[in-house]
Amino acid sequence: MSNAPLHLSSLSAVQHPLALYGWDEGWEAEFAPYAAQGLVPGRVVRVDRGQCDVATPDGVVRADTAFVVPHDPLKVVCTGDWVAVDPEGSDPRYAQTILPRRTAFVRSTSSKRSEGQVLATNIDHIVICVSLAVELDLGRIERFLALAMASSSGEALLRKSADSWESGAQPLVVLTKADLVPDPVGLSYLVQDVETTAPGVPVLPLSSATGEGVDVLRAIIAGGTSVLLGVSGTGKSTLANTLLGEDTMAVQAIRDVDGKGRHTTTTRNLLALPGGGVLIDTPGLRGVGLFDAGTGVGQVFSEIEELAASCRFHDCAHAAEPGCAVLAAVEEGALPERRLESYRKLLRENQYIVAKTDARVRAELRRDWKRKGAEGRAAMEAKRGGLIR
Repeated sequence: MSNAPLHLSSLSAVQHPLALYGWDEGWEAEFAPYAAQGLVPGRVVRVDRGQCDVATPDGVVRADTAFVVPHDPLKVVCTGDWVAVDPEGSDPRYAQTILPRRTAFVRSTSSKRSEGQVLATNIDHIVICVSLAVELDLGRIERFLALAMASSSGEALLRKSADSWESGAQPLVVLTKADLVPDPVGLSYLVQDVETTAPGVPVLPLSSATGEGVDVLRAIIAGGTSVLLGVSGTGKSTLANTLLGEDTMAVQAIRDVDGKGRHTTTTRNLLALPGGGVLIDTPGLRGVGLFDAGTGVGQVFSEIEELAASCRFHDCAHAAEPGCAVLAAVEEGALPERRLESYRKLLRENQYIVAKTDARVRAELRRDWKRKGAEGRAAMEAKRGGLIR
């Protein structure tokens, strides 16, 4: 094999050594200024304690991230990032900068400050894994979808269009372990329940054990970068191995009592699929906190937003107001009460997160609390005065 250096500028994006990791003409154009400086392009396949494994034209190398550690937690190096790396022969090799992200999946941290944690970047498909080994948690699915539709990189918001789900990263709900539901009718009801929860989102029953649905998923994600998300025990690592065609990811048994698993995957790993496409496997998420997900909540509960447009008052809270079209739909059975409660809960949580950094939202919350407090006091005084019995 020749040791002559590759002249990457003479190669098309399709011929580029990083094409299997998602390199295209857009990334080539973004990287041009760094190529002129003699730096090398690479995609982060794993991050670990201030260092990262980067897929470069000369193989996967270890790079130090010391030069790209900002104060903003949304801009730290993450699995899926494209970076400019020192050329071969540099010791140590540094990731000098991160190329602007196209998309990112962000959740809030457990910190009392309003901080986000980036779980994966430059993704085209968000595959939400839900296990059929346990009872469906529709509220958790709604939470994942709200984040999927609202995630941003802090540098470039997900691209929006007229289609409510055209946001740069397409969500997909995969119902894993479908072989544990042998009744086809029962399985179809479960799929319908999730489809109602996720309007407009594809829902795919799948079994890594039998192969059901695997080819369909493989075809969907072959054209880009996909991230697997879900709680522990949903079979993400098993699914990753099935798509890879080999046991790359370690797998642990789940508990028979509650169907929960331990954290088999402890880091986020980016893997090139043999049939095309790139897969990012993530650790099981114990908590999925919203992070500036107002738009996402509105899209997930689009039918409630549409009903709200017909309410008598434009600022209707859908609680007890007269002429509320949302409450009328609940009374008529057209809208499940569980869905309205979930909508309220996610809106409140998101408003609280946003209020930590937005003075205007904080002021609105204070006014709302004062108004409700005054109404409560007035009601109590009226009751004491015998006006309400």
